[in-house]
Amino acid sequence: MTVARTPAVLETLLAALRARVSGPVLTATDDLQPYRRDRAADPGAGTPLAVVRAQSVTDVQAVIELAAAHGVAVIPRGAGSGLSGGASAVDGAVVLSVEDMREIAVDPVTMTATAGPGVLNAELKAAAAQHGLWYPPDPASFEFCSIGGNVATNAGGLCCVKYGVTRDYVLGMTVVLADGSVVELGGRLIKDVAGLPLMQLFIGSEGTLGVIVSVTVRLRAAPPPSSTLLVTFDDIDAAGEVVVALARTGRLSMLELMDRTTVECVEHEHRGGLDTGACATLIVQSDEPGEAGAATIAESAAICTRGGAITVSQARTAAEGQHWAQLRRGAIPSVEAAAGSLLLGDVGVPLPSLGRLMVGIEEIAREAGVPIALIAHAGDGNTHPLVMRDTSSAESIARADAAYGRVMDLAIALDGTITGEHGVGRLKRPWLAANVGSDVVRLNQVVKTALDPQGILNPGAGF
Repeated sequence: MTVARTPAVLETLLAALRARVSGPVLTATDDLQPYRRDRAADPGAGTPLAVVRAQSVTDVQAVIELAAAHGVAVIPRGAGSGLSGGASAVDGAVVLSVEDMREIAVDPVTMTATAGPGVLNAELKAAAAQHGLWYPPDPASFEFCSIGGNVATNAGGLCCVKYGVTRDYVLGMTVVLADGSVVELGGRLIKDVAGLPLMQLFIGSEGTLGVIVSVTVRLRAAPPPSSTLLVTFDDIDAAGEVVVALARTGRLSMLELMDRTTVECVEHEHRGGLDTGACATLIVQSDEPGEAGAATIAESAAICTRGGAITVSQARTAAEGQHWAQLRRGAIPSVEAAAGSLLLGDVGVPLPSLGRLMVGIEEIAREAGVPIALIAHAGDGNTHPLVMRDTSSAESIARADAAYGRVMDLAIALDGTITGEHGVGRLKRPWLAANVGSDVVRLNQVVKTALDPQGILNPGAGF
């Protein structure tokens, strides 16, 4: 169905939204501005017709049904913490915010929790902790990213090296489809192979196939306090080789890396005691209990020393180890503060290629004359190159854009991916076909067309 989106039609849509939706319908220019972009600060973001802050599943259904009837796009949005432009507004669209849908119910018997899409990752962790349980997925932005967005991008985080990503914890979900119908997928069962695994389609789909309105996740028993190493290197390639050796042990719960540029930014912001002269800094952590954890940390320290580490320091207390991890969590905001503007990305490669990727990114930065700070969930080969740019200079923007593209090309050349956990969004779409192949892009479009024949859900995102 095609609808002529005349001013009269759009006014009719706004009136219908106000009549059917219980939450706010925002249209004032100042109210729309915060909803135009996510953290990626997409320069191509449009201006929406309205922002609807849904309060319930019924609200979400109403927005989608009315938008579809009037031929208007819907941009689903959670906390707006995404880094690939997946929640960028489109001119004339309705931004559907689920930030107010924040119910949490924990079932300690089945060790599951059901959460609304607007629940923050930290809020879910806190609710689980009240029952002695733990929700493992651990993005660095866990304090301000939401569960709906985590599922929509299949978010990872600092503990992925041992505990996996969001997909590994989703047992069920409720989704509103492009025609306004509601489907329940999965539930609280650990094992369930009845029918096709449709739920997996929506994990990582970036709001292009449906709007996730409830998620049921599995929880784990809370881990014991961690033991932590802080390790420095004067050669980033050597650091990459040590990461491979450490990951091979299969016992670490965290294996993170920051390069010199990142550490300088973190120290400027936090004065956390990190060595700004080191070429690379690793945070190595084990949450194994007692003697097992002590043995793992001792073995890890020996691997680092044999691999050419400058310093290997063990945290004297669990709190000191968490302090080091918290400095790593603050890396992106620290680099943002120093740069003013970033092109954010995450690219991943097979672990043996990690050193080549990191060295290649250094070469790109040098040749392009653009600073690139590098942080990484090193244990699973997922890196976050942060291309720093001066937005007051057209030349700086052009050089940064070119460097960003070369980083994507490098990851693809190393048999890697243009995104491990942030999503393709809109910023990485130009490299998708080169990454996955044109046949796979067409297959994605077949699925998209089957579930969203009008193409109203998050058009332009992902593919």
